[in-house]
Amino acid sequence: MAVEREIAGIRCGEVLAELSDYLDGELAPARRTQVDAHLLGCDACERFGSRFSAALRAIRQSGSGRSVPSRCEREQWRCQRGTSSFRLDGFHRH
Repeated sequence: MAVEREIAGIRCGEVLAELSDYLDGELAPARRTQVDAHLLGCDACERFGSRFSAALRAIRQSGSGRSVPSRCEREQWRCQRGTSSFRLDGFHRH
């Protein structure tokens, strides 16, 4: 993404980082409202989010026998690789 915009108090990078959780309904209601507002005001994030959502839906409906991992499974995998964005105390790194 060429330009990092802040809309509704949230930056494009934050929206993209939380997009999977947003689509899975795993965001807190206040954060979901914030992401919704950002997507309404940011064409680039809305376009990417729509494409990501369509791709995720296609994967889930493909019948390949493999499921898309949950947030917990993704974090466990990232921790094993040492790329998790979470510390043990539960706070995000910035």
